[in-house]
Amino acid sequence: MKSDISIRLATAEDLKAINDIYNYYVTASTCTYQEEHETLEGRKKWFEHHQPGIHPVVVAEQAGVVLGWGSLSPYHSRCAYRYTVENSIYIHPEYLRQGIGSAILKDLVKRARGIGYHAIIAAIDGSQSASIEMHHKFGFKEVGQFREVGFKFGTWLNVIYLELMLDESH
Repeated sequence: MKSDISIRLATAEDLKAINDIYNYYVTASTCTYQEEHETLEGRKKWFEHHQPGIHPVVVAEQAGVVLGWGSLSPYHSRCAYRYTVENSIYIHPEYLRQGIGSAILKDLVKRARGIGYHAIIAAIDGSQSASIEMHHKFGFKEVGQFREVGFKFGTWLNVIYLELMLDESH
């Protein structure tokens, strides 16, 4: 990754860029199972539920341009899951395979540890081998697979679940 790219907490001013990057993948990829574009209003509501010290959203930027983003979100709404989060990472398609996703994931793992989370879950479409490999680089272990639970672009999709235990003793 180029040294002039920085990772920082997202602000409301970043939401259009975050949403534009995400919406590209809605219609072009199976990395999200959403099939209709997210509205900017919907993205604003999503962002309101992501507080920096609890469920942060970060962006990778260079010269004021958002190249990608990532977030930690609640894994499940029931309170016993409160020490587990799910990560998401999306990179602008013009900046793929430049280490930006890895930089974002490294930042998210550090933030998750700092907040006091116990585990991070990644739910990745089975065909997204680059994302799966990137998570393996950071110590995520495959813990399960759901076969044909998604249907997009006229085909059944498998979801691979990976987990990173943040407690160093695991």
